[in-house]
Amino acid sequence: MITIVLADDHTVVRDGLRMLLESEGDFSVVGEAATGTEALSKVGRLQPDIVLLDIRMPHMDGIETVCRLPEYSQQTRSLIISMYAHDEYVLRSARNGADGYLLKDATKEELMRAIRSVHRGHKYFSGSISQVLIDSFLKKDSATDAYHLTKREREILKRITDRQSNEEIAQALNNSVRTIETHRFRIMKKLGVNNWKMMVQLAQQEGLV
Repeated sequence: MITIVLADDHTVVRDGLRMLLESEGDFSVVGEAATGTEALSKVGRLQPDIVLLDIRMPHMDGIETVCRLPEYSQQTRSLIISMYAHDEYVLRSARNGADGYLLKDATKEELMRAIRSVHRGHKYFSGSISQVLIDSFLKKDSATDAYHLTKREREILKRITDRQSNEEIAQALNNSVRTIETHRFRIMKKLGVNNWKMMVQLAQQEGLV
């Protein structure tokens, strides 16, 4: 039996999903939540196999809920089901650890397939959503090549955009602070910028991290 917690701020949506899911013999909805905060509380207490989340919810959106999910359960996998196919939502969901993303206009068959796939440990992103991820990957790959960044430089740039200090990066990568400073200087030179703020801004705009 696959146990599921539903998280959506619309009662009618939760009722509809519950009816659909429980019409299958191997699904059991063990809890419901109307906010991200409530969803995490239910997950922590019930330890379901899957949490099915909307993105737009009060107090804490679905993406932030997914990001914090490991604090409450290491076994629960997450599937976003949303009416929004915006690139920003899809990419943020994937980057924050969502195991799948499905649009609310999906068929019942695809919903069941997505849940079972995620439960088996796979990622599931519907066709149009997968294309967003592919386009983002290709853009990032192309942009990175254009600046001729090495693998280590990309890693350090990512840590810099995460606001880690030279000392923190050096410790994490088992390097000296001077080595990190040298890498930092080379990255700035390749990107054609002369300060930290411009480097972070360009990295984010160009999809380098």
